[in-house]
Amino acid sequence: MASSPLGRPTRGTTGTNRLRRNDRWIAASEPLRTAADPLVVDLGYGASGVTAFELAARLRRIRPDAEVLGLEIDPARVALATSQLEEVRAGRTPFPPDLRVSFARGGFEVPLPTGRRAAVIRAMNVLRQYDESEVAGAWRTTAARLAPGGLLVEGTCDEIGRISSWVDVGPDGTPVRFTLSLRLADLDRPGIVAERLPKALIHRNVPGERIHALLVDLDREWERASPLSAFGATQRFLAAVAGLKAQGWPVQGGRTRWKLGELSLPWDAVAPLA
Repeated sequence: MASSPLGRPTRGTTGTNRLRRNDRWIAASEPLRTAADPLVVDLGYGASGVTAFELAARLRRIRPDAEVLGLEIDPARVALATSQLEEVRAGRTPFPPDLRVSFARGGFEVPLPTGRRAAVIRAMNVLRQYDESEVAGAWRTTAARLAPGGLLVEGTCDEIGRISSWVDVGPDGTPVRFTLSLRLADLDRPGIVAERLPKALIHRNVPGERIHALLVDLDREWERASPLSAFGATQRFLAAVAGLKAQGWPVQGGRTRWKLGELSLPWDAVAPLA
C-alpha cells in the first residue's frame, strides 16, 4: 500500500456499465491478449468498485487468467470496494465469486507487488480535473509501471457511458492513438464527443487545431450520409467513416470496430499543435 499516493482523489462518479465501451477496447487489445502476466489496473475507479468488477468479468471471457487491481487514493473508497468484494466472494452479487479482483490504495505511481508490471492500466475520468499541463507528466509516471509492450488507456466518458474517448499511451509515456466511441442509436451527431474529450484535447477543440478539424469533418460526413438513416445509424456511421478516409484522414481499424461506433486515428493526426 502506498503511503503517499500521487495525485488527487477523483470526483468519484461511478455507474454500472459506464465503462463498458472501454472494457471492450481493453479486452480486444493486443497487450492483454498476449501478456505473460495479464494484470490490468483500474486506476481511480471511483466511489464504488463496480467498474473493476465489470472489467474483470469481461476480461475473463478473453483471458481466464486476467487479474484486475483497483486503485484509489481515498482510503474510504478502498475500504468500501473491499467490502463489496466480500459480497462478491459470498455469492451475493451477479459477479462470479472467484472473480480475480483486488483493491489497494494508490495513485499515478501505481504500486504493484514486487516484480510485477501491468499489461494494461486504465485511467478513465481521472485527469479531467487536472490542468492540461499536468497530463504528460501523469502519462509518463503511470506508464512507467507497464510491462514492455503494455498499454495505458486514459480518457473520459459521460455518466451513462454512451459518449467516450481515450488515448492509448505506450510504456515510455508517448501517446500513440486516439479513439472515440459512441452509442450510435439515437445519436444526433458524432461531434458531441467534444464534450468528453481527454484532458489533453478538450481545450484544443478550436479552429486551427487538428482535433477540431477532425470533428468538423466527421460531422460533415455524418450529414452527408443522412440518406442512409433509413438503413440504421450503423450504416450511416460506416459511410461517415468511409468519407473521412476518402478525405485523407488516417483512420485505423476496420468495419468490425466502426460498427461499434468506434473511430481510431494515430495520435499525430489529432495532437495539439503547440
